[in-house]
Amino acid sequence: MSPKVGRWVRLFVDYAGLVAFLAVIAITGDAIAASWAVVAGSLAALAAGLLLEKRVAPMPLVTAIFGVLFGGATIVFHDAMILKLKITVLDVGIAAFLLTGALRGKNPLKALMGEAFHLPAPVVRTLTLRFAAFFFALAVANVVIAYTQSTRVWGLFKFPGTFVLIFLFSMSQTPLMMKHMPQEDAPKD
Repeated sequence: MSPKVGRWVRLFVDYAGLVAFLAVIAITGDAIAASWAVVAGSLAALAAGLLLEKRVAPMPLVTAIFGVLFGGATIVFHDAMILKLKITVLDVGIAAFLLTGALRGKNPLKALMGEAFHLPAPVVRTLTLRFAAFFFALAVANVVIAYTQSTRVWGLFKFPGTFVLIFLFSMSQTPLMMKHMPQEDAPKD
């Protein structure tokens, strides 16, 4: 497979479920129809990854599992709130993962970021706790928007809203990270 084709396959595998969901929500405003779309898009993405890349990528797999579980439950019970609360479950899960790791003396944020994250342990702990609080706040915001706004508005909150909020929150943490970033140009003793 050529690199150009491979890139398109990777994009399809990573985003087919999300794009299908967003397209149907934007066109119909119907969470039940969007549930069908996310289930179909997620399964198509997994199949494409397996057939064309000979592997199952972890992120599309998680997306497909959650998409099928919550989308399927939404379809079976004809209750759009099930799909809307999926984001709350994911956000609480991320926050709980970060908080549990921090309370156990681990650095889950550093584990997620890998070698690109060179900060002192106390700073990483502070960032971990801040991100945990942020994801708990996102979960609460999702519940409020899901219960008080239309499905279209909630869909816009889901994407691009949450991505914009995550980006802005991450950028707001830059001063703390820059203050404690190791100096590469510092003289070595």
